[in-house]
Amino acid sequence: MSVRTAAAIAVVAGVVTTLLPLSATAASAAPAADHTVLRTEMGTPVPSGPLTRGGATETFDLTVKNPTGKAVEYKPWMLLDPKGPSLLDADDVAFKVEAVDAPATKSSIGQQDGGWQGTFSPSAKDDYAGFDIPANGKMTWKVTIGLGANYPTNNGDFNLTATSYNNSVAPGGADSHLFKVDPQTKPGELKTWFKQVSSGKDGQEQRAYLDLNYQATGDGTFGTALATALSLSHPGEQFADFRLQALIDGRWQDLEAKDSRYELPRIAKGFGAASGVHTQPLRLSLGKDSKLTKRTTITMEAEVRHAEGNTWPLTTVPVKFPLVPITEPAPTEPTTNPTTPTTTTPSPSPTPSSTATSTGVQQAVATTTGNSNVTTTGSSTGSLAATGAGSSTGLYAGLAAALVALGAAAAWLGRRRRTHV
Repeated sequence: MSVRTAAAIAVVAGVVTTLLPLSATAASAAPAADHTVLRTEMGTPVPSGPLTRGGATETFDLTVKNPTGKAVEYKPWMLLDPKGPSLLDADDVAFKVEAVDAPATKSSIGQQDGGWQGTFSPSAKDDYAGFDIPANGKMTWKVTIGLGANYPTNNGDFNLTATSYNNSVAPGGADSHLFKVDPQTKPGELKTWFKQVSSGKDGQEQRAYLDLNYQATGDGTFGTALATALSLSHPGEQFADFRLQALIDGRWQDLEAKDSRYELPRIAKGFGAASGVHTQPLRLSLGKDSKLTKRTTITMEAEVRHAEGNTWPLTTVPVKFPLVPITEPAPTEPTTNPTTPTTTTPSPSPTPSSTATSTGVQQAVATTTGNSNVTTTGSSTGSLAATGAGSSTGLYAGLAAALVALGAAAAWLGRRRRTHV
């Protein structure tokens, strides 16, 4: 039973969360004691030397002293601060407590808020019950500690602090001990960060493209797969209808939200520094049911955790970027080219050239974009040019010549009749 003993550590490319020991502020999870006066003392572990995974345990005396003239309740809280990026499961560290100068004792391991926490209480009472340390008195226990076989390979030494979760230990009165781990490793961290690749119109959709990157540093690897959950949010109450996709096996695949979270493909067990940077491409757009009507700032947050065991977040990293609602193309209305008459005068006689003129105008109207005088089809422009004013002039000139010839023939026939009468 505890509060999370954590601090956020900013890194160049992301945010990594690690658990840090906390004594004076640990009482935020429980009512304050009448007196914050107790002191804890940890003896030298026996046998001395580093701990090994699955190896021998070590034992030390834990003494709690009350220097006041009134009994004070002590609720034990052993906080373990691992050096490295992995969180610990309950069986990663062996823990046992036996009474020496105290009531019979039972012990347990807790993992509230992702931290490894050892607690113990009187055997005859409920779990998490306290011990009344007598006025000007003390109590002593033997504490056994060791490493489980699966203690993470990317974690190293750890500090163990003896304090209380009812704030009965005086400020600065909590003792601690550094336990060495063999073989010695260089603990690293898990870095996670977003990189916005591009944003803009893709077909009829406005999409934002991002890369989510992971990188581990230090020695060792993660003993479980890494899982990532994405969450999306935006200002206001409008329904956004997010469409989130991930590039998986070479193709974009839709991600379905479960409890407002989108699960990404897992990073396989064994991820470490030698794995290099793992990149997961993502793209986001707004669906047709979105009620957003203007450019909006979207917040995407990635929460990375162990896929199994202690699944408290290892790191959480956000990114903000703008997104524009989907845009439907405006319907194309038939328009009339200003250079084309709105009414047509029947030609004296149908000709192939007049048929070509009608087809060219229809095609030009169908492909008009914006300005009705501008067409996007080269063949349409060519058709219009081929049937312009020059063609009409030639037609009427031909008709006039035919009429002149007909009149001349009629005059000649009239003269001929008069000659033979």
